[in-house]
Amino acid sequence: MLQVKDVEVRIGARLLLNPVSFQVAPGDKIGLVGRNGAGKTTLTKILAGQTQPSAGTVSRTGQLGYLPQDPRDPDLTQLASERILSARGLAHILDKMQSLEDAMSSPDDAVRQRAMDKYAKAEARLMAAGGYGAEAEAARISANLALPDRVLSQPLGNLSGGQRRRVELARILFSGADTLLLDEPTNHLDADSINWLRGFLQGYQGGVLMISHNTELVGETVNKVFHLDANRATLDVYSMNWRRYLIQRAADEKRRHKERVNAERKASALMAQADKLHAKATKAVAAQNMARRAERLLAGVEGERAADKVAAIRFPSPAPCGKTPLTAHNLTKTYGSLEVFTGVDLAVDRGSQVVVLGLNGAGKTTLLRILAGVETPDTGEVVPGHGLKIGYFAQEHDLIEMDRTVLDNMARTAGDMTDTDIRKILGSFLFTGDDVDKPAGVLSGGEKTRLALAMLVVSSANVLLLDEPTNNLDPASRAQVLDAIAHFGGAIVLVTHDEGAVQALQPDRVLILPEGTEDLWGPDYQDLITLA
Repeated sequence: MLQVKDVEVRIGARLLLNPVSFQVAPGDKIGLVGRNGAGKTTLTKILAGQTQPSAGTVSRTGQLGYLPQDPRDPDLTQLASERILSARGLAHILDKMQSLEDAMSSPDDAVRQRAMDKYAKAEARLMAAGGYGAEAEAARISANLALPDRVLSQPLGNLSGGQRRRVELARILFSGADTLLLDEPTNHLDADSINWLRGFLQGYQGGVLMISHNTELVGETVNKVFHLDANRATLDVYSMNWRRYLIQRAADEKRRHKERVNAERKASALMAQADKLHAKATKAVAAQNMARRAERLLAGVEGERAADKVAAIRFPSPAPCGKTPLTAHNLTKTYGSLEVFTGVDLAVDRGSQVVVLGLNGAGKTTLLRILAGVETPDTGEVVPGHGLKIGYFAQEHDLIEMDRTVLDNMARTAGDMTDTDIRKILGSFLFTGDDVDKPAGVLSGGEKTRLALAMLVVSSANVLLLDEPTNNLDPASRAQVLDAIAHFGGAIVLVTHDEGAVQALQPDRVLILPEGTEDLWGPDYQDLITLA
């Protein structure tokens, strides 16, 4: 359980949330919603104990399972299966039991007896943590998150960023935590895994607080909605399901509008009367009192929620280039014993639109990293054509330097642009005032996405490599990205689970991984998008 009392949230001098109190109790399924940058991720970090509130206290009872939006990489030499089992301490126990089994075969009676005694104690700890069936439970959760045995047997360093995030999600769901804090849990999940996660959360007996822009998941799991209003810095609590919340919120807006109109009408009448009284010297005090009554009347009603600002996203005008600015020949990539893909060929012509499909772990992100020059293939080569300028959007925001400011990150890709021009572009992406001086590492997932997109805008790229560009975005910001994709004049190579993004792209070709099969786009491929 979580008990939150008078918690205030600030970033520097900026107030994100006025003091608020609430609890997350067993059986609560809470959807934390609000526009990008409202402070949802910051509040969740505070609840998890990762950072401290500006004021107030958070009390935690029982075990807490926290999935951050950008999980920190653990020991990359650890096997994926061990990472998941470590949530209950099973990995250590099983390793200990394996070494004791070896010692039990010792010819030395004393050594063998000590090993047998310790083995019995280790086995008792194993049973307390769920017994031998716990391994099967972990494997079942992993399989439902598209983590087969061939992936679980690999060191974490051999896995893609998406696979490592799914390992962290599997670890938290396996942990048996009393309360779950999940920040965008559907990132990197295919349609089948999302459906399974929905069922898991519906049957979960503990408390859940979840940030997700997947409205279907939220709509079918939550029984409470917390709306973080960025304009008023308030947390509005709705003890109802998603559908009733949408109806109630619309009714609240209508009520606010009516109350505000009535208050403004009365205040206008009072101010008009005060103006008349001001003309008479003997009525000056009465006029002042009437004006104060009008001010109090307006102050006593809530205004309508100001419309959420949305970043004005437009991709750059592409620099001139040759007919085929980017070509890849016979690309092969393997991590340890895990073969990702072999013999992939791709020619990206000027202005072409290519979507890359494949199951999770098929190497989609790896291919884009190779095309962008971030990774090198085991075999084959990437050949730049005349005038090639690549703009790469990485789903893990790899190209953002987290210890540098928003402004410094933009300046790295902005060429000869002046500081003033850079600030104007950042302003269009909702980074204003002191926001540009914040280290990128403190940004929310949605804010990092906006910064990465802003860095693309100043790149003059003629080939965009986009890896899940709509992840972590609220609906309004997502719509802006889809519009930018639809109107870009250069070439795009797109990896996404978002059907809307593919519809906006209107691809002319599709590349299927890991086979490396290239084909003309057709409606038959549409059904593969959410599965890929």
